Amino acid sequence: MIELRMAKPEEIQSAMEIIRSAKRHLKEQGIDQWQTGYPDDSCIRQDILTGKGYFVADEDRILGYLCVDYDGEPAYDHLNGEWKTDGSYVVVHRMALSDQPRGKGISDLVFSFVEEMSRQKGVHSFRVDTDADNQKMRHILLKNGFAFRGTIWFDNSEKIAFDKTF
Repeated sequence: MIELRMAKPEEIQSAMEIIRSAKRHLKEQGIDQWQTGYPDDSCIRQDILTGKGYFVADEDRILGYLCVDYDGEPAYDHLNGEWKTDGSYVVVHRMALSDQPRGKGISDLVFSFVEEMSRQKGVHSFRVDTDADNQKMRHILLKNGFAFRGTIWFDNSEKIAFDKTF
């Protein structure tokens, strides 16, 4: 059964293996995203130590990694555009799947899990960003009901920002 589970400090290297695999996958597609160091070991370590790092797991098999953050993203305060809502929101950063489950709808499940977790916290707004040339992620976001809201500056480059309410 596929689920989201909090990553443990002793699993930082497992998370980094997934991140490195995703970086290779992006590079193979000619996408510059994540090719300058970010996300690095200290970033993933911080996610996990602050309780924001999660694995997508199917029993004992790790399928992916992501950061689920309810503390806000400072870059989102400077959107060149307009968010659908003000107030609290959840943001997913650093979502990466291992090689095996790509193309099998796991991202859709992840977004559903994050929405359910957010509902339980009384949060009904979801924000995310990606590189403009990451066509796969753009497709996944639109398919999952996210709407383009504008651009932000993050990790030394312009990103396209999306949100949705649920």
